[in-house]
Amino acid sequence: MRISEEVQDAIARGVAVALETTLVAHGFPPGEGVDVGLESERQVRAAGAVPATIGLLDGEIVVGLTEDELTRFGADARKVGPRDLGVAVVQRAIGATTVGGTLAVAAAAGIQWLATGGLGGVHRGFPDPPDVSADLAQLARTRALVVSAGVKSLLDVPATSELLESLGIPVLGYRVDTLPLFYAAAGGPKVSARVESAAETAQVARTHWEVGGGGILVGRPPDEPLDDVEPLIEQALRAAHDEGVSGQGVTPYVLSYLHRESGGRTQQANKALIAQNSRLAGEVAVA
Repeated sequence: MRISEEVQDAIARGVAVALETTLVAHGFPPGEGVDVGLESERQVRAAGAVPATIGLLDGEIVVGLTEDELTRFGADARKVGPRDLGVAVVQRAIGATTVGGTLAVAAAAGIQWLATGGLGGVHRGFPDPPDVSADLAQLARTRALVVSAGVKSLLDVPATSELLESLGIPVLGYRVDTLPLFYAAAGGPKVSARVESAAETAQVARTHWEVGGGGILVGRPPDEPLDDVEPLIEQALRAAHDEGVSGQGVTPYVLSYLHRESGGRTQQANKALIAQNSRLAGEVAVA
């Protein structure tokens, strides 16, 4: 594992914020993901923290990718979850880490804060297919706090919320009482607790970890939510099913469908909420 000197210093001070690379490689049209990743880094820095973007290059796990290295994460990058890290290293793949994969590396590096767009979870229609993201199990066993806009909009959010409770993962609403629905701010299940500031969030995390707790999810609603996307999501999922798309391929397919059919509105909303979540993660780390 290669950790940049800046990130090593930030880890020692507790202000390193892990950022994934799957959204760079697969979350946006070719070429646009890099800009999203760089904006996430800028927002973390604006909060006074240090970004630690994680990915796999040339047989090495890298914590603290440079801008030039980030440009190598195109659509052909391998999607790397917790189970895939060893294989991707040995096979020298360009590996874009999911939330779960990023959490696994963050745990090994000593990073406790992570920002993303949306957390993975239970897919709609469970148990047919019996698809549950590895993000949840990895979060449960990792002493880290993830800031997101709730869980991914294409998932079964109530079922994911129930599983988060079963796994003992606190779900904190940032100034809201319900879990944000990614593009939409309201309508989700109740959170386990509401927090009003970065300082309170950091205090909850510290106390949770002192008593042996694991991962924590913070749901931050988007500043400019889209409340009319649900019909498009259902259309996208039907189209994915009809075309035989399954497993790790569903999320990028649905995102591409939504971006296209919404005239780019979901894409802009996605970019904005990722930046907002990155800023809050940085503020919590500093607090």
